[in-house]
Amino acid sequence: MNTVAVVPVRMRSSRLPGKVIKPILGKPLLGYLLDRLQRSITIDEIVVATSRQRDDDVIQSYCDSRGVLCFRGSEVDVLERLLKALRWRYATTGVLVFGDCPLIDPDVVTEVVDYFQRSRQYDFVGNDLYTTYPAGMEVEVFSVDALEDSAGRCISAEIREHGTLFIRTHPNIYKVHNVDAPSRWRRPDLVLEVDTIEDITVMKKIISQFPGRTDFSLVEIIDYLDKNPAVSALNQGIPRRWKQFRNE
Repeated sequence: MNTVAVVPVRMRSSRLPGKVIKPILGKPLLGYLLDRLQRSITIDEIVVATSRQRDDDVIQSYCDSRGVLCFRGSEVDVLERLLKALRWRYATTGVLVFGDCPLIDPDVVTEVVDYFQRSRQYDFVGNDLYTTYPAGMEVEVFSVDALEDSAGRCISAEIREHGTLFIRTHPNIYKVHNVDAPSRWRRPDLVLEVDTIEDITVMKKIISQFPGRTDFSLVEIIDYLDKNPAVSALNQGIPRRWKQFRNE
């Protein structure tokens, strides 16, 4: 088995263009994501999957500077981009971590990957079919064969734009399972993703609490936000696109 994490990112984000390279304490958000994802013990390789658009040359350059694999494909057909990136690396298991989740906890990634690998009965295991984790801690693990099957079945450009959405919404075809958060991580009220300027402000405040560290845990983040409720309030109530595709 070859387990490959793929991170889809592009500069032309509809809500906050260029967010992936927004610097915080001198490092782009993508840098924090990669630092943290590289700490997961269940991943064999990481591939950043961006588009062939010239705007995304800066993403390629940043990956090259870090020695991180970068695949370039379709800008709008994210399903195709993910599949080709994973096939490029001969992956049998794909691990999807979204580019707007710079504070992803590697232990959360390991938890979901371990569940998928131990169960040996699902095509897809994720922690985002239902909302039990904070937004920004989404991890999806799936058989690359199942992803390829979904690419052959799905003809909707709108669905393909959301990568694994066809699998997630067709439990009659694929065996899917949601991993619920254990009590220490069960905080669906918190938002740790980056869609807006308010989210950037929250990221800055959290990261500034752990200077020089990239290993601070989700538990430490939750503890800080609980002690500083004014910070977590900064990005509450903002509409999130993913909510239309998720059971809460």
